Amino acid sequence: MNDKSPVRILIVDDDEDDFFITSEYVKNIAVHYSFTIDWCFKYQEALNKICEGKYDIYFVDYNLGAKTGLDLIKDGIKTGCEEPIILLTGKGSQKIDVEAMQAGAVDYLVKSELNTEKLERCIRYALGRYEFIKALKANEQKFRSIFEKSHDAVFVANARLDFKDVNPATSEIFEYTKDELLSLSFFDLLANKKDEAVFLEQLSLQHEVDNKEVELVKKSKEKITCIVSASKEKDIRGDVYVQGIIHDITNLKKSEKTTLQTEKFKAAERLVHTLAHEVRNPLNNINLSLEQLNAEMADKEAATYLDIISRNSRRIGDLITELLDSSKATEIVLEKISLQSALDESIAAASDRINLKKIKLQLYYGAEPAYIMADPAKLKIVFLNIIINAIEAMNEDEGSLVISMVKEDFQQTVFITDNGTGISEENIQKLFEPYYTTKRNGMGLGLASALNILQSHKALIDVKSKPGAGTSFSITFKAA
Repeated sequence: MNDKSPVRILIVDDDEDDFFITSEYVKNIAVHYSFTIDWCFKYQEALNKICEGKYDIYFVDYNLGAKTGLDLIKDGIKTGCEEPIILLTGKGSQKIDVEAMQAGAVDYLVKSELNTEKLERCIRYALGRYEFIKALKANEQKFRSIFEKSHDAVFVANARLDFKDVNPATSEIFEYTKDELLSLSFFDLLANKKDEAVFLEQLSLQHEVDNKEVELVKKSKEKITCIVSASKEKDIRGDVYVQGIIHDITNLKKSEKTTLQTEKFKAAERLVHTLAHEVRNPLNNINLSLEQLNAEMADKEAATYLDIISRNSRRIGDLITELLDSSKATEIVLEKISLQSALDESIAAASDRINLKKIKLQLYYGAEPAYIMADPAKLKIVFLNIIINAIEAMNEDEGSLVISMVKEDFQQTVFITDNGTGISEENIQKLFEPYYTTKRNGMGLGLASALNILQSHKALIDVKSKPGAGTSFSITFKAA
């Protein structure tokens, strides 16, 4: 209370004499306190005033005719009353005291025991508690809003990291409902179970985990890369809990990989142009000399050797042309197409290989067409290249090729997964580098060309693989 604004009090009592007595006690509290005191003796009128919320504190008599003050408190609380309500009664009763507190009253006073000092302390305590609760609710609402609207996953868990509360973004990112998540632990989402010991150790020793990069698993079994921060806290009862934030950086990691691959591709392009220039100049001299020798020499044996030199010279020239063509930025003509049709054409082109190796093919396209802006001919090259690589990596009569699509956040993602020999982590880093190949007769331009085409489409490609357990390519396009 302060002397700047009057405290508005409503006394609800069906006895006018009791109203005057109570109001006199209030007026005598202190000269520097300012009060506005109103009286109401009808139940419904009192409930309406409580609902309007025009008063700072309410004194309610227990006896109000057909209904009691307890009924009024309960009805007032139900309608959203947050201001303090104090129950007055003619006779003290522990039962009524307990019922009043359960109904939502902040205090319980016996009229025969009232005096100015007791009433002043009651009003001061009730208003102080009200201001504290109001500030607490404001803070809770503010932080609850941040919690609910955050695009990052925010969670509260117990000391064992079993989820106790999660925000909507957590469900959206991990594809579980809130109820499903509340039956899980954070550790259930870890792709690498070895990370569990690291988390527990850091929380135990340092009471926090700061920006740790881990792989987590969605309900659909898709792995995503995340940054996790968590801290161990204590509530007002001293119970330990953990609060944390999970930031999905999967797309950022894909973008970083693409940027790195682009830089490598450009470096290779510069190297190819330099080599082409340096090789073509002496090669032109060789070809000119060959033409001169062919015109001057009639010896059959010499002609045979000259023909060998000529054929190999042309071969070198063709290789240089092929290398230059592979390093050029791909020119594309965009049109609206469905990913299903592009995949079907690529699968049809590879059908003979699929049938010869007796590979089990599974398609999960979804009910609706997945439209993107793309060059269908170029896209067919990309898919065919990846599908053929997958076929060649699988054993005959044991292979399983799964092609699926997922739409989320205005994106269309294609997954091409095999159960082949897999790729080591070291080789994955080199996979899209031009001229890198593990095939005996390969030139290492297939996936490099695929990356070039996808970059022209502003698409992202990512690869996850484990030696002996197969490989999964994910290609993400902007939805049309």
